[in-house]
Amino acid sequence: MWSACALLVIANTVNIGADLGGMAKVSEMVTGIRSVYWTPIYALIIGSFLIWSSYYTIARIFKWLTLVLFSYVLAALFARPDWAGVIRSTFIPHVEWSGRYWATLVGIFGTTISPYLFFWQASQEVEEEREQGELTLKARKGATDDELRKSRNDVVTGMFFSNLIMYFIILTTAATLHAHGKTTISTAQDAAEALRPFAGNLAYWLFSLGLIGAGMLGVPVLAGSSAYAVAEGAVWRGSLADRAGRSREFYAVIAIGLVLGLALDYAGFNAVSMLFWAAVLNGVLAPPLIVIVLLLTSNPAVMGSRSNPLGLAVLGWVAVAVMTGASCAMFATWK
Repeated sequence: MWSACALLVIANTVNIGADLGGMAKVSEMVTGIRSVYWTPIYALIIGSFLIWSSYYTIARIFKWLTLVLFSYVLAALFARPDWAGVIRSTFIPHVEWSGRYWATLVGIFGTTISPYLFFWQASQEVEEEREQGELTLKARKGATDDELRKSRNDVVTGMFFSNLIMYFIILTTAATLHAHGKTTISTAQDAAEALRPFAGNLAYWLFSLGLIGAGMLGVPVLAGSSAYAVAEGAVWRGSLADRAGRSREFYAVIAIGLVLGLALDYAGFNAVSMLFWAAVLNGVLAPPLIVIVLLLTSNPAVMGSRSNPLGLAVLGWVAVAVMTGASCAMFATWK
């Protein structure tokens, strides 16, 4: 259990630093104010928001904030890609035996099945039950078919749209930066500025807005999922519905995560590099956590009549095999 929590906290902390740095760099580009000032401002805003807002307020704001991510879809359309080439490359992917290729693939896996998802999703299901008045463990024990159906629909819908957004981010950069030979981007500002000549001012602004919105969504989830995992492991009281005074240890983990993320930025690590390698780290660390989830959810002694059906268990093990294979290929080909 604690090894699983450690994997989560390590990956989340790097992600927090990368997201804070990315938002700060884009804000510097837009306002001219140095990113060194923006980074603590964003950390304070997000920390204050998590500590002093109610869970209901947080959930409601998050639902509306996700609409910002559709700016990436619009940015891709304004980039005017070659749609015949897009369709061809979507269904006939290019494969090469190189460390850079496999690291990128592992990073894509890491942004799709990230360690924090296992903890955050489960914790939010409990928070929703608390909002509905089920305040004790006895009241929350078990799940009806309708509850499981709603949870499944929630996960499937969320994963569909998150992957749709990721697809259009890849499409935007492929149609603009990669198509014109720009394959090395060192800052978030470079990424946004490089779009302007090929996709126009509107795509540039939409991409910048999307990056800030993604960070505002991502950092609270990353810090919160670390806090839920550690609090549950240590058997501390922990809930975003609580005031800070009732869940001191829980909110302390959130604060420490934000401070460590800030420290990575001030240590001079490149934000874009951290974003990339945090995704790769997620891709490497996720398979052991998937194995733990599969062993638990396939065990009738734990799940009773709700254990995984054979099809879902097979799908889970295939995901483990594919992600582990990609990680091994990355390590084998890296120079």
